[in-house]
Amino acid sequence: MTRTEFTAVVPVAGAGTRLRPHTHTYPKVLLTVGDKPIIGHILDDLQGAGIKKVCMVVGYLGDKIKEYVAKNYRHLDVSYVEQAEQKGLGHAIWLTRRNVTGPVLVMLGDTILDADLSKFMTSKDDCIAVKEVADPRRFGVVETKGGYISAMVEKPEHPKTNLAIVGIYSFLNSSALYNSLERLVDSGHTTKGEIQFTDALAAMVTDGHKIKPVSIDGWYDCGKPETLLETNRHILDKKKFSPKAKNSLIIPPVYISPTAKVEGSIVGPYVSLGDGVRVESSIISDAIVNENASIQNMNLTGSLVGPSATVIGRKDQLNVGENSEIRFDKASCGV
Repeated sequence: MTRTEFTAVVPVAGAGTRLRPHTHTYPKVLLTVGDKPIIGHILDDLQGAGIKKVCMVVGYLGDKIKEYVAKNYRHLDVSYVEQAEQKGLGHAIWLTRRNVTGPVLVMLGDTILDADLSKFMTSKDDCIAVKEVADPRRFGVVETKGGYISAMVEKPEHPKTNLAIVGIYSFLNSSALYNSLERLVDSGHTTKGEIQFTDALAAMVTDGHKIKPVSIDGWYDCGKPETLLETNRHILDKKKFSPKAKNSLIIPPVYISPTAKVEGSIVGPYVSLGDGVRVESSIISDAIVNENASIQNMNLTGSLVGPSATVIGRKDQLNVGENSEIRFDKASCGV
């Protein structure tokens, strides 16, 4: 079995409600973390593992995702299916059934993972990534016996283990996966109002299908402003960029896009500045400033600034969406 035989399925149709106001006008997976959008990190990992074919499930604002992928990942063979209505992860993956044959690797689009994908793609067994968590009630949870998964349940009220399913799944025979999803969709069964991927997998296990749990250590959430900033800190620590800026002090770790302009400012630690960003006479730490945003005379920390936003004024903590403009009286300016 070679790695290139796998097709990757990446569902990115979620609305990202916990990241509003940014996701009112921008897909969550295009928000910057570290040196690129979330989906860029995921596609880099897939390319690095030798995957050449990807099927993405898009929904709200899906055209923006297609534009980014077409511009930056021309060497990938990418197809798309649309999930017009949010009916759950199981439904999203079921929609890809006509685009996938042979081995399949499912990689969720809302987290960034530090994992050796070769463990999943060269295993003789089907595999699911798991990690011990403090509160497993928020996740799909697995039970194990004899080195294989013996049961699993989505967001249980009283979990029997703390092994959470964390977003990578590999199947040597995609037909078995899609047959289970087909039965689930046809049955009309939902959990918490959605067609859950975990329910289809649990049915496979009940029918005697062997699925191996694979523990991973690096699992970084991108679902909320505070966890997005935490993930940004991890990536900056890991990649160790060495940016420079005119008449400015850079306190690493920091990422500054080659097309960003920084003058007369103090930037860092833990700051990511996207393409086309302008920063003037400001102090910024622990922040993500997305593409084409402008920051002037500000003292920002613990903040997210959306694409093309303009912020001028005073010391504060901000969560500013796309194309917004915020100005403060110069008398109250923190810089």
